[in-house]
Amino acid sequence: MQVALERVSKQFSHNGDRIHVLEEVSFTIAEGEFVCLVGPSGCGKSTLIHLIAGLERPSSGRVLIDGQPVAGPGTDRVVVFQEAALFPWLTVQENVEFGLKMGGAPPEERRRKALEAVRMVHLSRFVDFYPHQLSGGMKQRVAIARALVMDPKLLLMDEPFASVDAQTRHLLHEELLEIWGKTHKTIFFVTHNVREATVLGDKVLTLSARPGRIKNGYRIHLPRPRRESDPHLIVIQQRILLSLQEEIAKVVKNEDLDYLVEKDKPMVFGNSGVGGAL
Repeated sequence: MQVALERVSKQFSHNGDRIHVLEEVSFTIAEGEFVCLVGPSGCGKSTLIHLIAGLERPSSGRVLIDGQPVAGPGTDRVVVFQEAALFPWLTVQENVEFGLKMGGAPPEERRRKALEAVRMVHLSRFVDFYPHQLSGGMKQRVAIARALVMDPKLLLMDEPFASVDAQTRHLLHEELLEIWGKTHKTIFFVTHNVREATVLGDKVLTLSARPGRIKNGYRIHLPRPRRESDPHLIVIQQRILLSLQEEIAKVVKNEDLDYLVEKDKPMVFGNSGVGGAL
């Protein structure tokens, strides 16, 4: 599935004021590509997810899926949010089956597809567990399985690993890349974490402070699996961080301290020419 945004702007009304969230955002995601987006909080990252998912409409510009304008939500696009939002009264298997059940799939088909999706996230031993019996990372794996079982062409992931610890996040990265390698799905992944973006993505886009605009794009040409401590990767991370620091300074100047980006320790290495602006 190919995604294209053409000069997309989004505005909201709040207490009689017009809030400009996004301004003339344009970029493309190729079929099967893994693209990450980073930027200060409040700059419109989640709004972009909602626009591509069809949950909201742009104030101007166009969002295209395989060349066709997005008119609303569709089963070809599924969102994985920061919070797993599982139904506490349903087991892992029942949570994963839920979308299929709502779509009218027969019980045996639901069960088969759900168990396959659960296997992909390595939770087969926990199909009869309830959400309160799972760790935070396991809940997110259930949420990913619930998305995969619908067999979407596009996975939209809105900071899905932000609430888990570093060790769990590393394991989830490995599992997500394994799934992506097997399914070849298109993935658009929003994060505050620059290291996460460079470990996962084929391409990293940076969004400016509000109103959000695409500031830079960086191709990551390093093979996977990648190590966060790889000096070549750190060069790219430093370039992205320098770009983001300018946007953070704008936020601080405006005293919008709630919009600060997650703190990544600056890391400086010589220029290897591995990554670069698009």
